[in-house]
Amino acid sequence: MNEFSQYIKIIGRGKRAGRYLSVDESYQAFKLFLANEIEPEQAGAFLMLLRVREESAEELAGFVKACREYNLAGLNNLDVDLDLGCYAGKRRHLPWFLLAVMCLAQNGKRVFLHGTKEPESNRLYLSEVLETLGLVVAKDPIQANKMLDENGFAYMDLDVVNPALDRLIQMRKLFSLRSPANTLARILNPSQGKSSYHGVFHRHFDERHAKVAEILGDKQMSCIRGEGGEVEVNPERPFVQFMFVGGEQKQVEYPAYLENWQIKPKELNPIELKQMWQGKLDSEYGKQAVLGTLTSYLVLTEQVSVEEAHIMANQLWERRDKSRFFS
Repeated sequence: MNEFSQYIKIIGRGKRAGRYLSVDESYQAFKLFLANEIEPEQAGAFLMLLRVREESAEELAGFVKACREYNLAGLNNLDVDLDLGCYAGKRRHLPWFLLAVMCLAQNGKRVFLHGTKEPESNRLYLSEVLETLGLVVAKDPIQANKMLDENGFAYMDLDVVNPALDRLIQMRKLFSLRSPANTLARILNPSQGKSSYHGVFHRHFDERHAKVAEILGDKQMSCIRGEGGEVEVNPERPFVQFMFVGGEQKQVEYPAYLENWQIKPKELNPIELKQMWQGKLDSEYGKQAVLGTLTSYLVLTEQVSVEEAHIMANQLWERRDKSRFFS
C-alpha cells in the first residue's frame, strides 16, 4: 500500500468509520496529488469521494496550502490590491464585473484576475471576453506587472498561474463533474493581494471560504454567492457578503439593487461591455450589476459601510474615463 492509500481509506470508510482529514493530512495528501506521485485510479477515487460528501473547511485549507506551493514564481511580487478568481464563467449575463474592475483600476487600485475554461461547460469565460474586446491576457509575471502599471489590472490563465491545479480542473471531461479544484482555484490568491474576493454558487460555501481564510491566516478576504457563481453581484436579489478581516469573521447584508427581475438577454455579446463603458449602451441590469459589484469590492478593500461604498461606487462610475481601456 503506497502512502496515498491511507488518505483514501480515511475518507472512504463510510459514514460511521470514515472521517474528515485534518489540515496537515489534507496538505500532505494534496502535495502527493499535485506532484503526480499517485496512481490515476487513486486520483479518481479521491476526487469523487470528496465530491460526494463535500470538503470540510480544514480539508480545503490543507489543499490550498499545498496548491500555493505550486504557484508560478514571481506572482507574489506584483503588489496587488485585489485578487479575483474568475472561474465560474457566465451563462445568463455578461461578466459585468469587468467594468467594476476597470473603475477600481482607473482610480489607482491594482487588480489581478485569474481563471480558466472548463471543458464542456458551454459558458462564456473571461479570457474569451478579453480576446473579443482586444484586451491582452498576460503570459508571465513581467507582462502582468507591466499591465498593472499601465492599466491597473491584469488577467492570467490558471494553466500558467498553477498548471498542476488547472490539470485537475480539466479532469472534468473524464467525470462530467466538478472537483474540489474549482473551489481551490477561487481561494488561491496567487498574487498574494492585500485583499482577495471569491464568488460561489452553492449555499454555505461562502461561509466556508471565510472559515478557510481564518485557518490559513489570510489577512483580508470576502466571498459571496455571486451571479452564476462568479465574482459579481446579482442586483436582482439581496445577499450576504462573508468576510474575514482583521482577524475576525464578519457578515455584511446588502439589499437588492433592482426592484423587478429583468429579461435575460438571448445571447451574450462581449462588445456590449465596451459599449456600456463608453456610454453607448444603456442597460439597467448591467449598470446595477456593476454598481453592486463595485460596492462589494469597496466594502472589502476600503473597509467602509455598504451605504458609503455605494455612494463611492456611483461616483467612480459617473467619473469614469470613457476613452480609456478601449480603442
